[in-house]
Amino acid sequence: MKRIVLLFAIAIFAVSMAFAGARGQADVVNIGAIFPLSGPVAFYGNESRDGALLAIEEVNAAGGILGRRLVLISEDDEGNAEKTVNAFTKLNSRDRVSFMVGSSTSGPTQAISTLAQMNRVVLISPSATNVDVTKAGDYIFRACFIDPFQGVVGADFAYQTLGSRRAAVLYDAGADYNTGLADAFKRQFRALGGQIAADEAYQTGDVDFNAQVTRIRAANPDVVYLPNYYNDVSLQAKQLRDQGITCALVGGDGWDGLIDNAGDEVLNGYWSSGFASDTTDPKGVAFVRAFQSRFNRTASQFAALGYDAMMLILDGIKAANSFDPPAVKNAIARISGTYVTGNIRFDANRDPIKGATILEIVRKGGALANAYKATVNPR
Repeated sequence: MKRIVLLFAIAIFAVSMAFAGARGQADVVNIGAIFPLSGPVAFYGNESRDGALLAIEEVNAAGGILGRRLVLISEDDEGNAEKTVNAFTKLNSRDRVSFMVGSSTSGPTQAISTLAQMNRVVLISPSATNVDVTKAGDYIFRACFIDPFQGVVGADFAYQTLGSRRAAVLYDAGADYNTGLADAFKRQFRALGGQIAADEAYQTGDVDFNAQVTRIRAANPDVVYLPNYYNDVSLQAKQLRDQGITCALVGGDGWDGLIDNAGDEVLNGYWSSGFASDTTDPKGVAFVRAFQSRFNRTASQFAALGYDAMMLILDGIKAANSFDPPAVKNAIARISGTYVTGNIRFDANRDPIKGATILEIVRKGGALANAYKATVNPR
């Protein structure tokens, strides 16, 4: 009899705990994050993850949304598309996540865009710039500008601001991001009246670029466009300078993190960014201070884009007055407002209409730094 009573008590306790857990979960909304937190582009992922986390912490401190507290569940895809799919499946099926930010680069993001659309998961990438990313459907957004815009910005800046007329291009032929920027730059630079004096490619994983650099030197360019990720650019800049090429170097947002991985060879370098940490805009200044206080480092454009991507989701929830994904994605599509990375509104493809910042790599106080140079707005 005692055993029966004991078992009955245990059963009642288990049921009560289950109901308590259910009540607790009703007060919580899980939001997923898929980023390369390790691997060759881990800088991008960790910055964006922390920016998204800061946004959630600020909203929770202000009382949450619609009476609920937000919880960020982060997954590491290592920049690998297959692992991005695995992370999406885990978040969607096990964690019941209906809103996600990620991933950092275009290939992994495209690997889950169709899945997000099929499962009615609102997905916003902070920094996947390939033009095809959002074509999977109306649940897919991005917080960054797209590759063709960056390529055009680079060409305009090189031709009009730097006065360049002969450009060399060196890019990774095996990566969509790199080829997208390179193609747009070449088209625009020629359209402006410039000449592509050298058009050089390499394969992902290459570390010796001296053969390409030799041909670039022979072409005598007055600017070299490097639409590559920072780890490659650090090697390319050194090899260019070692062969006596002293002209300006220009690149895209893949340069973020370069100053932490290179030396003076990247001086006279300029790159298009979604954000300048030395901004004077009040919203941007407040974000930079908050990020510095929370993480004890200067916010990069990836941190700012991660923050904005999360805020776009949260603003969509507020505007819809609902956690229903169809209502939220419709609300996000109608957003037009001021964010950390500038004014954001979406076009028909759910790509943001926003400007790009040109940063110059300079030396300040004995260290390399990114300094605001110019802003280029959409035409």
